[in-house]
Amino acid sequence: MLHTLINSPFKSNLILLNKILTKKDDLIILQDGVLLALKNNIFLKKNFFKKKKNYVLLNDLKARGILFSNISKFFIPISYKYFVNLTENHKQQILW
Repeated sequence: MLHTLINSPFKSNLILLNKILTKKDDLIILQDGVLLALKNNIFLKKNFFKKKKNYVLLNDLKARGILFSNISKFFIPISYKYFVNLTENHKQQILW
């Protein structure tokens, strides 16, 4: 399943999201959700998302003035093209 987080991590139930994610799932964060990918944030310190496949949309990072060097090693920056590939590879998707 593809999980898409578009809301700020401060407005999302990340504990539930983390519990639901499996090793087969992918997580893409975009829009205000990209704040989750920032290094040293409180959510990553709680070991959320460390063993999952996590992606962050490059264009949304740029739109918010977030530098690549400020992104946690637990997130892989991707283009829109790769995002489309992810959506094609997952029959089921859920929006957070």
